[in-house]
Amino acid sequence: MIDISNEIVKFIIQANTDSLKTAEYPKEHDDLRMKVSFGMGAKARVPWISFTSFEMSTQNGYFPVFLYYREKNILILSFGVSESYEAAERWSLETTRDKKLISEYIDNPPRYGDSHVFKGYEIELKNDGVIFKLDGQEIPVIKLSQDLNEIINIYKKHIDLEIKNESSPISSGLFYMEKQLEDFIIENWESTELGKKYDLIYEDGNLVSQQYRTDIGPIDILAYDKSSKSHVVIELKKNQTSDDTVGQVARYMGWIEETKKDPNVKGIIIAGKYDKKLFYAMKRVKDVEVFLYEVNFLLREYSKD
Repeated sequence: MIDISNEIVKFIIQANTDSLKTAEYPKEHDDLRMKVSFGMGAKARVPWISFTSFEMSTQNGYFPVFLYYREKNILILSFGVSESYEAAERWSLETTRDKKLISEYIDNPPRYGDSHVFKGYEIELKNDGVIFKLDGQEIPVIKLSQDLNEIINIYKKHIDLEIKNESSPISSGLFYMEKQLEDFIIENWESTELGKKYDLIYEDGNLVSQQYRTDIGPIDILAYDKSSKSHVVIELKKNQTSDDTVGQVARYMGWIEETKKDPNVKGIIIAGKYDKKLFYAMKRVKDVEVFLYEVNFLLREYSKD
């Protein structure tokens, strides 16, 4: 078993400070992507540590996650599900049937109430350390690492079944590349051309730009123009026609104009190539730009020296 106890203790202690830095935490754990968040721009009410397969993300998927309800002094190891976008695949009913929802475990949780509880720990900060309790009894911190290992094993069985299922979105290379592109843009925002002109949107210290919720569907990325402060609707072309993509951007721009009272909203389409259909459609659509992405692979001989 890989012991992650020290990282959990460090996470709890930092969550009770004003620091939002996460660079010192591992990026992988037990062959999964590990991500830590204390909020971006402002402290999140529920900081977290997630463990996702490389085909999923916290914005679109399901995954084991530690959720720290700081105001309640409760840490939950959860069968987590994304809130930003409803995942195509979820934890099986057999896995969560006898598990409480977080909304049943905690009164009025500020977030993640629809995720299920695997373990719930009471937290006590003492002398720059952390005491963990389970059902009122103090437990060694390595117990959390053992519990994490157990839920990760459950998770890996789920993922293995989905990859073998050809109809599952996770088994599709196209789905994988689209999600990786979207996640890459978000995670590297400041170093992209988009980041020079536009800002991502945060609410209560949490990123809401990616898969921004509307009552007509999720916007891939919603941002603000740094100069005008107007909204920017960003859509990846994905596996759909140029006409569908242009219509989708126009629809979301109309929704933003109506609901956000923003007549200066603009749109951006991110595509792998600029085909004739997209070219002619764009001639009749104002306030929409097209960005092209390139995928570069580099092979480098490994040196033993």
